[in-house]
Amino acid sequence: MCYSRIVGPDSVTISKRGLERLRAGHVWIYRSDVADSRQTAPGSVVCVRDSKRRCHGQALYSSQSQIALRLLTRACRTIDKAFLSERVAAAHAYRKQIVRDSEAYRLISSEGDLLPSLIVDRYGDCFSIQTLSQGMEAMKPALIEVLQEQFSPQAIVERNDVGVRALEGLAEQKGVLAGELPSEAVATINGMKFAFDLAGGQKTGGFLDQRENQAAAREYARGRALDAFAYSGGFAVTLAPKCDSVVGVEVSEEALALARRNQELNGLANIEWRAANCFDFLKAADQARERFSTVVLDPPPFARTKSNLEAALRGYKELNLRALKLLEAGGFLVTCSCSFHVTEADFLSAIASAALDAHRIVTIVERRAQARDHPILLTVPETHYLKCLILRVT
Repeated sequence: MCYSRIVGPDSVTISKRGLERLRAGHVWIYRSDVADSRQTAPGSVVCVRDSKRRCHGQALYSSQSQIALRLLTRACRTIDKAFLSERVAAAHAYRKQIVRDSEAYRLISSEGDLLPSLIVDRYGDCFSIQTLSQGMEAMKPALIEVLQEQFSPQAIVERNDVGVRALEGLAEQKGVLAGELPSEAVATINGMKFAFDLAGGQKTGGFLDQRENQAAAREYARGRALDAFAYSGGFAVTLAPKCDSVVGVEVSEEALALARRNQELNGLANIEWRAANCFDFLKAADQARERFSTVVLDPPPFARTKSNLEAALRGYKELNLRALKLLEAGGFLVTCSCSFHVTEADFLSAIASAALDAHRIVTIVERRAQARDHPILLTVPETHYLKCLILRVT
């Protein structure tokens, strides 16, 4: 099916507050700031107008989400397959500038690539997509055509089995949209081989936002290393060639099976995997007086909502306190938070408190974020979610 034109004639009027939000550089307009959306079709592309009927760009319209409008462009232009192809090509050109020694990366990162609510991840010759709004769901057929024309992928799979689609009134679904999906997609990241389950793995098949942080951590890794919350071994496998030994800790047996597969793909004999709760493991390791030269903490988000912030900060403090106790003098701690509601300042404060309680003197070696293929839009703070600190115990 060929989509030559996606835009419709609809327009939506926004309030003064909504207009101020747009002028401040954000790309979302909340439903409370939509003054008039009568007879607007769900998922349509609309002209965004103020009370004087002036157009301020074009956006995806949602009839159900609290994010009623997601801005596509501040220009008044046709939103069609050619527009989509242009945005995808621009995103790809940027990735060719920044991605090194890696065949798996994020090609389209929603608002960060000016294609809101769209995720496209590349795993070698296979692509995995998420269309997370009514409007982007409507564009899915055109997107498939564009990806096929520009990349000729082996397969395109959708991983729309995420709860956030319910906010848009969309059903969860997953499956192959084009081509033939292999049972295992193997792709190189930072020169190491990794296997991905695109049909059933986490997110779109794996976690790609730590790619550059894993390469950075490898620069400091040495001695005996610990990778806590290892999932499929992204840090452990990347650090292993620089370390005497690595212990990877993960509670999920399914994830550990994939981690062992990644170890096998790279012919590494110095990784030991432990199936355990990471908090419990760290406590027991300290009691047993185990020591490490390198520790990585990459936990899941502790604060999924703002109401969880206080508890999340307590969790980060406890986790980092236990890790600092395990580190030898001169050792490195790579510690991460993927909770958007936890700011870098909050995160640093929690770790500083942990360092004081652990009686350790700690220096900041690097302050990092998500990999550059997950762009941070300066005026959209929601696009900056991952904090990664590389610290040294002196």
